[in-house]
Amino acid sequence: MRRRSVESEQGQRRDRERPPLPEPLPHPVVDNHCHLDISDGDWLETGEAIARASTVGVRRIVQIGCDLPGAAWAVRAAQDHAALVAGVALHPNEAPRLAADGRLDEGLAEIERLAQAHDQVRAVGETGLDFFRTGPEGREAQVASFVRHIDLAKRLGKTLVIHDRDAHDAVLDVIDAEGPPERWVMHCFSGNPRFARACLDRGAYLSFAGTVTFKNAQPLRDALAVAPMDRVLVETDAPFLTPTPYRGRPNASYLVPVTVRAMAEVRGDDLGALCQAIDANTEAAFGGPW
Repeated sequence: MRRRSVESEQGQRRDRERPPLPEPLPHPVVDNHCHLDISDGDWLETGEAIARASTVGVRRIVQIGCDLPGAAWAVRAAQDHAALVAGVALHPNEAPRLAADGRLDEGLAEIERLAQAHDQVRAVGETGLDFFRTGPEGREAQVASFVRHIDLAKRLGKTLVIHDRDAHDAVLDVIDAEGPPERWVMHCFSGNPRFARACLDRGAYLSFAGTVTFKNAQPLRDALAVAPMDRVLVETDAPFLTPTPYRGRPNASYLVPVTVRAMAEVRGDDLGALCQAIDANTEAAFGGPW
């Protein structure tokens, strides 16, 4: 496992107490965005993370690599674990760093090689735009990288997974200019109903994370409420974005049921029906069963 420090957004180390296993879901679902390679100390090894998730009805996971070492790790993990498939890309905050070193083209070529060479790679992502952590000086590189990833997803028939932080309109501008691939996912959807409809109108799947349980996230819950059931996905973005009441501790795929139950309550859906829809939607979004 790649060891990377798990910290809060305030830079403080998280509470290490492991949340209990939630009640299992009535139908299996998929965690469509997870970072099993990002761990710290004795939190959860990959095999244990997969096993704990399976016991509560989260039997499959999309492991996302965000830089060159992470992309290679994602491919190896998907080869070693039948429950996993991989997404490979350069995160939008990684692109300006590589561009500054004159290595962006080299990095994108390696992502393409990994995406072409391995059947376990179902997705190109997460790519996109992040105007929160990268300032104006890095945006040209982010856009260039995003455009290259969109082209790669289209050429290879892979699902495009989009990271969007404080960049809603700019993301849609690039999508409109380039044209979306057949399948694309707004990872950790963070917009309001207006933005949700704009993405849905362009064919996106909307993936909701533990943020939907946060007290200050009413616009996000409003967006979830207007999304058609056949376009809704769930994710952890683990080890980040842990759902309430465990916010502040590292996240893991076994906590997906906490988020799904909150989603069903927001939408007024039967829990079992929502789980079945999420399962079917994830297969459709990521190119079929595995």
